[in-house]
Amino acid sequence: MASRASSEAPVTGAPAEIPVLPKLGRTWYQRGTLYWLCRARTTVFLIVLMGMYGLFAFALYQGFREVLPSSARTAYDWAQVVASCAALVWGWIKQRQSHRKALLDPPSPKQTWIAKRDHNRQAGRAAGFGAVGGRLLIGLAAPVMPAFAAYLVGWLAAWTTVREYPSEVGARRWLQEQVASSA
Repeated sequence: MASRASSEAPVTGAPAEIPVLPKLGRTWYQRGTLYWLCRARTTVFLIVLMGMYGLFAFALYQGFREVLPSSARTAYDWAQVVASCAALVWGWIKQRQSHRKALLDPPSPKQTWIAKRDHNRQAGRAAGFGAVGGRLLIGLAAPVMPAFAAYLVGWLAAWTTVREYPSEVGARRWLQEQVASSA
């Protein structure tokens, strides 16, 4: 049985204007083929991104590994494997906890767009930092870059495999409130 916030719960009454959500448009309302194509597009993009980041992290780690004495490489490699496995699980758990928390108080469609705008602004500011200070940080992070990559993979894998995003739940609640207030 679907919960009241679930996308499978029908919205009774005449539908108000269905809000547009970032990356999903209005497809979240019906959850048909186009919705799943949007979700698949995001997943494929993130798989490519995770693969490229993983290769970058591994290449950076290989460069660091070259300066280690040969006797220390095996021990360091095993430590990196353990750290990466732990980081993968930790990334998954942190994302699932964040998702559960977001579902308790999902954002309205307007809040979703504001959060998207703020995220894009922060990404623009970070690009300037990445050009200068980021290179130094990447050089310092080289010894643990595979663990960072594993955390990112765990986090993104958990994010793409959720049943529905908090923005969808918030939009459905907002729509229910609009229908109830117009009735």
